[in-house]
Amino acid sequence: RKYVAGGRGKSTARLEGKVAIITGANTGIGKETARDLARRGKWPPAPAGHPCAKVIIACRDIAKAEAAASEIQAETGNQQVIVKRLDLADTKSIREFAEKFLADEKELHILINNAGVMLCPFSKTADGFEMHLGVNHLGHFLLTFLLLERLKQCAPARIVNVSSLAHHGGRIRFHDLHGEKSYNRGLAYCHSKLANVLFTRELARRLQGKKVTVNALHPGSVYSELVRHSFVMTWLWKMFSFFLKTPWEGAQTSVYCAVAEELDSVTGQYFSDCQPAYVSPRGRDDETAKKLWSVSCELLGIQWD
Repeated sequence: RKYVAGGRGKSTARLEGKVAIITGANTGIGKETARDLARRGKWPPAPAGHPCAKVIIACRDIAKAEAAASEIQAETGNQQVIVKRLDLADTKSIREFAEKFLADEKELHILINNAGVMLCPFSKTADGFEMHLGVNHLGHFLLTFLLLERLKQCAPARIVNVSSLAHHGGRIRFHDLHGEKSYNRGLAYCHSKLANVLFTRELARRLQGKKVTVNALHPGSVYSELVRHSFVMTWLWKMFSFFLKTPWEGAQTSVYCAVAEELDSVTGQYFSDCQPAYVSPRGRDDETAKKLWSVSCELLGIQWD
């Protein structure tokens, strides 16, 4: 069990006065990441100058998100755990979320692109993107684009992209990005996780000198709801749960990338078990990263230079 649990972050960094957004934080590792960040403040909060961290839970399922927020508030004493609706499968929802957030909040220090889908039968987002690519990559690509100026204004700031070891099996199929010619839901997930790594690499290059870092990570094999679209995987996950990380264990690298002091100036890297990990050759292909960036902007109808 200790081996399966993997590395654990040791940072005691406090987040008084900081604002963090975590997508998909109503369950699994996202919820555990929100719980950890929410408790990183002074208790009780000082009357002035040392407020607790504000953690925004950005989710599609508001009922689950409210339940998660209430649980975290009760456990940590932090009442600034806020729920905002965000559907990463709909660019209209993403734009509405960003517009409302920027109107309500003047600061943003940590953006954790955590939400994801896995092993979905062939389907498309509201905008016609293949579901894995649309949610796991394009949705977070657009969200980051819309919030980046606020992160720059509040620098030093961090962006954390939850990818996966599965990126090793991925390939950016520019001739069939949306799986209309051939589709395999396992490979579609791998492709989207490779896109996360390439996005991290290219964004880090573009943000050099801006005091906004961006890193990607593999959380490990975690016992969570991510495999819900596959009956076989759900059954296997239950059968072999002893050999899987708990959501708390899976959240350790996300938290590490978000708060560890030694990563203040580290950017464009990929982590697993709270330490640097090997990136596949395709994940280190700068030309593919630049082309994916350009194609992503075109699909989303944005200019991001």
